[in-house]
Amino acid sequence: MAHLLGAEALHLEFPTKVVFDGVSLGVDEGDRIGIVGRNGDGKSSLLAMLAGRLEPDSGRVTVRSGVRVGVLDQADTLDDTLTIAQSVVGDRAEHDWAGDARTRDVLAGLLQGLDWDGPVTGLSGGQRRRVALAALLAGDHDVIFLDEPTNHLDVEAIAWLAEHLKRRWSANQGGLLVVTHDRWFLDEVCTRTWEVHDQLVEPFEGGYAAYILQRVERDRQAAAIEARRQNLARKELAWLRRGAPARTSKPKFRIDAANALIADVPEIRDKTELQSLAVTRLGKDVVDLLDASVSYPALDGGPDREVLHPVEWRIAPGERTGILGVNGAGKSTLLGLVSGDVEPTSGRVKRGKTVQVATLTQRLDELEEHLDDPVRVVIARLRTTYSFGSGSRAQELTPGQLLERMGFASAQLSTPVKDLSGGQKRRLQLLLILLEQPNVLILDEPTNDLDTDMLAAMEDLLDTWPGTLLVVSHDRYFIERVTDQQYAILGGHLRHLPGGVDEYLRLRERERAAAATGGRATDAAPAAASSTPALSGAELRAAQKEITALERRLEKLEAQITKARTALADHAQSDYVGLGAEMAKIGELESERDDVELRWFELTEQLG
Repeated sequence: MAHLLGAEALHLEFPTKVVFDGVSLGVDEGDRIGIVGRNGDGKSSLLAMLAGRLEPDSGRVTVRSGVRVGVLDQADTLDDTLTIAQSVVGDRAEHDWAGDARTRDVLAGLLQGLDWDGPVTGLSGGQRRRVALAALLAGDHDVIFLDEPTNHLDVEAIAWLAEHLKRRWSANQGGLLVVTHDRWFLDEVCTRTWEVHDQLVEPFEGGYAAYILQRVERDRQAAAIEARRQNLARKELAWLRRGAPARTSKPKFRIDAANALIADVPEIRDKTELQSLAVTRLGKDVVDLLDASVSYPALDGGPDREVLHPVEWRIAPGERTGILGVNGAGKSTLLGLVSGDVEPTSGRVKRGKTVQVATLTQRLDELEEHLDDPVRVVIARLRTTYSFGSGSRAQELTPGQLLERMGFASAQLSTPVKDLSGGQKRRLQLLLILLEQPNVLILDEPTNDLDTDMLAAMEDLLDTWPGTLLVVSHDRYFIERVTDQQYAILGGHLRHLPGGVDEYLRLRERERAAAATGGRATDAAPAAASSTPALSGAELRAAQKEITALERRLEKLEAQITKARTALADHAQSDYVGLGAEMAKIGELESERDDVELRWFELTEQLG
């Protein structure tokens, strides 16, 4: 593959910190590289140096002649004096950009519903992010640098962006570097991963999942090497003190397969235990929305606008639910009904007597009164010890241990809250809410400002939290990781998603198709349901029987795919004919699985 750009012996130093020392790396045609690391370790600085926006203190960055570089900044850099059209296509003639298939694809994917000739000023954060992305992607670049591209984007826009980048920067077609905390996006888009840590950049093959696997292997190997070193040191000390040591065997360390890495790791959540404890804390009644609807007065004095049509939702103790929907769909209104901050226009909300609701908002209001206090003092005021989890996973933690679990170094415990970074404040905000010991927790975009390691720490903390959890997030990885089921707000209606985020994206595509053919997008979901004729008793039983058979078939296919992949790993790498046959077999099994899943979705939608 042709070389696009590279860096040699980069050294970057700030007054209080050495960020990079002796870093050398390169980007080739077809590379899609995800850059991960802790907040403050230099991910954005690395992008800036490679893009030519930041000069290293020593070393150099070289770019192949003729290579065109584009950058998406993390900060909002749009010019408020321009229109959307001017921001995206500049002075290009209409026949030029309108005749370009790539530009049309970008506009359709990112700017639908926006006024093309309208001003940039007044757009929401998510809309401004879409315009900035469209301006970059409509350009003609060989290498693009994306700094937190998914910030402010909803699940649907993130899925479109991932698919677009994979198509456009496919093998041998330019290069892509992205800094993001969105782990689903990293796994979906990237073919390589760079981890920034301890003044260096360490490369890994594959996306986020492959990187985590390799990092675990690296850490275990390092631990084994350290154990051997210490054993040798002890033997040397024994020889010095007592003479020649006895003959002993060295410890062995070997990983037979990737599954060995997680063979002794329990399920991330003991659902039965958490459910039992949740019932103990909450009783059987949590919050019931009984035909609850919410309307707001129209700005033009017309009839009231119904944001949520009558919703019937009985929230169970220990339930872990993710809420999906486009910006403005009514997610915050729905959560407001649950928390009591919003009153229903019709219907009613019934709450259990023991329910205590706490909400992690996108603001940091909980910290305002503590800005001048050290972190340790803020935590210690509430309680001297804290209990998390239950049964075999129950833990008693001191304030210091709790803070360390969420990534606070010892030196940071004496730092005033006002001097913390955005990610640190976010973690402290979550801890303060958890320490109030609510039994219903609402998280509204909790992943903002957090790096991937801190997201994993938050997820680990939530795994042992015994209560009802409701999450609104555009971070697909996070919402699938911490919740057991998902709902969507579509056209003002709350709809369960047995197929998760994938099913939501299909339903949104159906809404757009209905709107494009003259139907109203907001009515697409109920229209789709009503257009399906009611099933007779015999048809209903046949459909349920087929669904059961399809589920059994899916389980069998997944087992066969796993077995085939294991056999492929054990196959002689020199037998190219055999390898090809095994890969073809896996492809056939995966294709059959996809067909079975599609049929399952069709039947479940018919059954409502």
